[in-house]
Amino acid sequence: MTPVFNEKETFPSLYEIPFKNMDGSETSLTPYQGQVMLIVNVASRCGFTPQYEALEAMHREYQSRGFAVLGFPCDQFRHQEPGNNQAIKAFATSCFNITFPLFSKIDVKGPSAAPLYSYLKTHIEKWPLIFIPWNFTKILIDKDGHVLRRYWPTTSIKTVRKAIEALL
Repeated sequence: MTPVFNEKETFPSLYEIPFKNMDGSETSLTPYQGQVMLIVNVASRCGFTPQYEALEAMHREYQSRGFAVLGFPCDQFRHQEPGNNQAIKAFATSCFNITFPLFSKIDVKGPSAAPLYSYLKTHIEKWPLIFIPWNFTKILIDKDGHVLRRYWPTTSIKTVRKAIEALL
């Protein structure tokens, strides 16, 4: 079970928030410190699932320049990510050849939101009315760990790409 964010609990930085790898081991964003990150809540049975292909292409193209796509499976939107971590990873790798990191399934909204997503919501520079409206919502983080922008699942990948290129 993912720990619930405690409003009184503070993390000195984005990089220190704990969450789990697909294998259940604890990790954080520390390995990505100094990189531009695109954090995405993913699901394998969503109409936006084909975005895995574009996300992987961006990850491969910009990885050597200090960029990472980070996938966080979520089952909060019409049960579109029902599998366990093993099934999720098998689907993403076999259907889309995903090489970007996928982490353990989490909640991204509401009272059970993972600490990472609670942090992102409270630290975003431009506050959106609805923070995570659906699967494949993308959150852009700069090299200094600033939560810059949230992109709707329907936002053009070209738009997201331009923003990433400007930061690299």
